[in-house]
Formats: sequence, structure tokens, C-alpha cells
Amino acid sequence: MLSRLRKSPVGIIGVIIVGLVFFMAIFAPLIMPHDPTEFDFKQRLVPPVWQEGGSWDYILGSDQMGRDLLSRLIIGSRISVLVGISAVLIAGSLGISVGLLAGFRGGWIDSVSMRVVDAFFAVPFILMAMTIVGMLGPSVLTVVVTLGLVQWQSYARVVRAEVLTLREREYVTAAHVIGQSHFKIASRHILPNAMASVIVLATLQVAATIIAESALSFLGVGVQPPTVTWGLMLADGRNYLAGAWWLATFPGVAITITVLGIIFLGDWLRDVLDPRLRGTGEA
Repeated sequence: MLSRLRKSPVGIIGVIIVGLVFFMAIFAPLIMPHDPTEFDFKQRLVPPVWQEGGSWDYILGSDQMGRDLLSRLIIGSRISVLVGISAVLIAGSLGISVGLLAGFRGGWIDSVSMRVVDAFFAVPFILMAMTIVGMLGPSVLTVVVTLGLVQWQSYARVVRAEVLTLREREYVTAAHVIGQSHFKIASRHILPNAMASVIVLATLQVAATIIAESALSFLGVGVQPPTVTWGLMLADGRNYLAGAWWLATFPGVAITITVLGIIFLGDWLRDVLDPRLRGTGEA
């Protein structure tokens, strides 16, 4: 994979961006120049350092309460990484279980499972998430669980399609012949061979989850202050676009770059893990 990564500019860009975001999230307390929650009204709405009136103490400027924008962007990456990965783990676990059971067992189990999946697809994603968060109350845990519960159906569809193909393979038939249990066949012979598609989907879903968390926080039904998130920073800065453009611009740029990096990484993983695309993954 490292050899193929060197031949893929898109993969290199994705790995660099995702690596930087993870580095910020892990070492945020060590690299933040200021306390992201500390008020200093004497330094409110300081512009970025390259603009007239800017200061090297606030490289990306300060917000309406005098808090350092760079420090808030750094600490906000923690919520994005936490929510993105945790929600995908929840959705993946549920969706893989449903898809594996439906595809392997077939019959009425498959029919019922896929009708439930269709029902989830029929409801707008953001509307379902807002409804659940509204009922349970906004918090980091609620957002993680909610985003996990409203995204599992994609994994179920993908895994079911893979299982329907894999269960007819010769090695699966041979496992049946020698008397292996259904659980062992599904977990040892079928699921590992379906994981390439799941890994690619999970990578792309992390990007979608980061956008969804930002949207919920922007609408006021996601993570609540004093926790810092990029979505909340966008919401706080929308009323200052005319005079303090940096308040909303930099969080938006952070979200965009992070999502693009994850998408680039997902595209590269797809090329690496799918034998049919290996010829194009090095282009």
C-alpha cells in the first residue's frame, strides 16, 4: 500500500490532510497558542495578521468575545474526529450485522431487513437526525449516537450485495460440505472478503458525518457551548460576515479541506482494495 501511495498524488494529499487533522485533534492542548474559551474583550474582532490591524498574537484573528480563532479551530478538530469516527463505528457495526444476516440467510429475514432499510432511506437524513436530537437533548453523546443510528442502512445495503455474491463461491460451498457452522462461514469466509467495500464506504461516511455534525451544530440542535465545534463557530460568525469575515470563513475552510482530504483518502483506498480498479489507482 505504501508503494502504491507514492504513485497516487490524490492519495498522498488525502493522507497528509487526514494526518494533520488527527495530529491537531490529538495534540491540541500542546499546540494551541491560547485558551480557546478565554474571553478578552479588549482584543475582540482582531483581524488576521496579514490584514490591517492584525496581530501575531492572533494569527487568524479573534472572535466577538476576544477568543483566539486559531486555537478554537484546533480544539474544534477534536469534536469532528470524535463524532466522525464514533458515529461511523456505530453505523458500521449495526449495518454490517443486518446486511450479513440478510444476505446470508435470505428469505423473510432478507425481505424484512431490506424493507426497513428502504424506510430509513425514504426519510431525509438531516430531518431524522434533528428529530432524534430534539427528543433526546443536544450533547456530544446524543449527536454521535444519532448520526450512527441514521446512517447504518448504507452499510447494510453494501454488505448484503457483497454477501449475495460471495455465498455462491466455491470455498463457501466447501465450508458447508465439511460441516462448518453458519456463524463460522459468515464470519470467517464471507465477511472478511466483503470488508474492502465497507472500509471505503466507512471512510467516505466519516466525511459525511463531519458535515452532518457541523450542520446540526449550525442549526443549534447539535453540540452545545462551551464545547467548541466548527459548526458552532460557523453559526457564531454568520452575523459578522460584513465586518469580520474571518469568523465564518476559516471554520468553513477547515470543514471543506478536512472533508476533501477524507474523500481523497477514500478514493485511494477504493483503488487499492478493489482489484478491478488497481490499474487506474496509480494514474
